[in-house]
Amino acid sequence: MRPFEYARAGDPADAVARFRPGTMYLGGGTNLVDLMRLGVAEPEFLVDVSRLPLDRVEPDGDGLRIGAAVRNSDLGAHPLVRERYPMLARAVLSGASGQIRNMATVGGNLLQRTRCPYFQDVSKPCNKRRPGSGCPAIDGDHSNLAVLGHSTACVATHPSDMAVALAALDARVHVTGPGGDRVIPMPGLHRLPGDEPGRDTVLEPGDLVTAVHLPAPPPGAARYRKVRERASFAFALVSIAAALDVAADGTVRECRIALGGVAHAPWRCERAEQALRGGRADEESFGRAADAELARARPLPRNAHKVPLARNLIVRTLLELAP
Repeated sequence: MRPFEYARAGDPADAVARFRPGTMYLGGGTNLVDLMRLGVAEPEFLVDVSRLPLDRVEPDGDGLRIGAAVRNSDLGAHPLVRERYPMLARAVLSGASGQIRNMATVGGNLLQRTRCPYFQDVSKPCNKRRPGSGCPAIDGDHSNLAVLGHSTACVATHPSDMAVALAALDARVHVTGPGGDRVIPMPGLHRLPGDEPGRDTVLEPGDLVTAVHLPAPPPGAARYRKVRERASFAFALVSIAAALDVAADGTVRECRIALGGVAHAPWRCERAEQALRGGRADEESFGRAADAELARARPLPRNAHKVPLARNLIVRTLLELAP
């Protein structure tokens, strides 16, 4: 491991003031420390933000305000989250192990890097690490990589379970940085790779996530489901966060659908939602909506199975949510 400087920030303004080229913020360290050990991340200066006074979950109008330093285990177990946003609680508890959730923070979970094997192996080329070096995953091991929104520069997927639920809940991410404070909607925080795969988010250098705001819970029933290769401690092949509100006459009043494991960012299924609103809440309609969304899929030779998997997951989950 390369030597680096370390400082503990006293408050968000102090953290931002300490930022300089080569700086990275340190939360729970469950992703960053791994990347440092692998040689993927080589910060010159770590600013510890894990002990900032951003560790509370509080009512905020009709919704909730979640501090960026809240531990994932605390978020998943919080009574207000479990009662009002069960989709989010289930998503958080579906990620990693209990030990990792005890350390990982909300802000760090949002900003974790891809688990693409080529990104994590510094002996291999990777456009996310070294722009212009190539993406060996396209012709190599891509069975668990993107089928939506990828580019010729990168086919990596975003690994967070929590971010998928937040995208479906229309969360807003509060950020402070050298340019001041701002609020970024979800979806909107994470980027598709395009020709700049090294940029995972729209954050600027020095920006620090301070909180996540949840609006009022969506009407109807909600659920998070994760399909993975083994029962626990595995990243999603495909995951879904969905909410469905059905009128007494069987028509869809409102719906929210987001997918994980399929793109460089949590994938909000806007085409499927549009197709569902005002239509019948039945298997045929759900299938047509899923097909409308997945018409944009561009699977690679060894991950084409993700497309029917995503379709079946959408249909099955919506059927379970329908009254």
